[in-house]
Amino acid sequence: MSAKSGEAVKIIAINKKARHFYELLGTMEAGMALTGPEVKSLRAGKVNFKDGYVRFTSSFEAYLCGVHISPYENAGRDQQDPDRERKLLLHSHEIRAWKAKMEQKGLTVVPVKLYLKRGRIKLEIALARGKNVHDRRDALKERDLDREAAREMDRF
Repeated sequence: MSAKSGEAVKIIAINKKARHFYELLGTMEAGMALTGPEVKSLRAGKVNFKDGYVRFTSSFEAYLCGVHISPYENAGRDQQDPDRERKLLLHSHEIRAWKAKMEQKGLTVVPVKLYLKRGRIKLEIALARGKNVHDRRDALKERDLDREAAREMDRF
C-alpha cells in the first residue's frame, strides 16, 4: 500500500494474530462487495478477524470467509448474516496467480488489515505459511530481547 500525497487512509482493524500464527509472504489490496449496514458497522470498527481466510472458487472468484461483521443497530429490517461470505473484488489474473501458489505450496490467504481509502473500504490480504509452535515461541523470545535491548539503550 503506497501512500501518495493527499491520500488519506483510515485503519479500521488489524489482524494482529495473522503475524503471530503465519509467516506472511506477500500482500495485495482488495475491495469488498458489502451492503449498506455492513459499511456503517465497519466504519464503527465492529469487525472480528479471528478465523478469517480467503476461499477461491473454480470460476476464479475470491470470497472472504470466517470474518464476523457485527450487525448495525439502526439497520432496521435490512439485517445481514454477520458471518456470511463476502465477495472480494480482484482481477482474474491476480486470483489465478494466488490460487496456483496456494495449490502448489500448501499456503493460505488470510486477511491482514481493513481500512478506508478514498471513501472505499479496502482489505489487505496476505499469502501466508503457517508457523510451528516453536517458531512462534522463538519469535516471542526475539521480540522480548529486542524490547529489553531498547530499554537498556534508553537508559544511557
